[in-house]
Amino acid sequence: MDTIRVGIIRCDLHAIYYANLMQEHDPDILREPEVGLGGYYYFYSHYHDPRKNWFPMVPGFEIVKVWDKDRRLAENMNRIYTSRPKVCDSFEEVSDDVDLVLIADCDLEGHDKLELATPGIQKGVPTFIDKPLAYDVKDARALVALAEKHNTPIMSLSILRELPQATQFRNRFPELNQPILGIIKGGSYTMNGLIHAISLGQHLFGAGVDSVESMGGGDMPFVVHLDFGGNPDRPQKGVVLNGNVGATYHCAMYASAYSDLGAIHSDHFSDYEFPWGVVKIIEKIKKMVETREPQASYDEMVEGIAIATAARLSLAERRRVSLKEV
Repeated sequence: MDTIRVGIIRCDLHAIYYANLMQEHDPDILREPEVGLGGYYYFYSHYHDPRKNWFPMVPGFEIVKVWDKDRRLAENMNRIYTSRPKVCDSFEEVSDDVDLVLIADCDLEGHDKLELATPGIQKGVPTFIDKPLAYDVKDARALVALAEKHNTPIMSLSILRELPQATQFRNRFPELNQPILGIIKGGSYTMNGLIHAISLGQHLFGAGVDSVESMGGGDMPFVVHLDFGGNPDRPQKGVVLNGNVGATYHCAMYASAYSDLGAIHSDHFSDYEFPWGVVKIIEKIKKMVETREPQASYDEMVEGIAIATAARLSLAERRRVSLKEV
């Protein structure tokens, strides 16, 4: 396949983050705050050349269709990107005559993912679902079942799950022999923030969470403890996610790992680094389209949503909740 034709559903800042590395564009238009939504700032930081993108483009894509409930946002993307994508009247139209559907989600909770993804999956169009895959595990499982029924590959990844700087930090774990406790700071206590913390936890410490316990917050927890049920290959004292951290440096998250040999602490994972994670994800998306095979584990994708679902239940009922319960 020479060119992957892309249809984008929801034209928010995350749509721009992905599109910036897929499609040639006009940085001067991107720079307009009401048009680019801030998607210029971290990509164009060469002091001597404000039109030079700091990050590598991933070749082989053409953005051909866009849709947003706020039509103005879709029209902005038509202005920014040189392919002049068609502004669609409905999200169902986006999946017609394309090779990939990308559903963006910067700061929402995932309630609508099953609805937005269904038309494209039913048409057999490979679909990338920006984090979170869904709000609750019931919808997450329904999306996987729908994908398997129609033999359509889908994928959902947080930038934190693929961030190279996080991988570099994980590569330091032999200094500790093996971490016995992990702590992740940041991500916020909304669903869109919690899934980042969960995904960073999966990236650094692995999947296979047995149960969770939460505290603080209203409907969403401030702090979540992940327990791996005694798995010898995982931190024996678990992983703590703390989203109640207030304002952070350019949306930065941090991680720490501990053992009887001491502790190591990450540098910040911030908006200055996040586009590198986008590059990695787009490369996986490209391979998914070319091979028609998802490039991430469905079990791990669903587990992330199951952790969030169990964390909310734990908060509501003030008890530890097994993932088997949800």
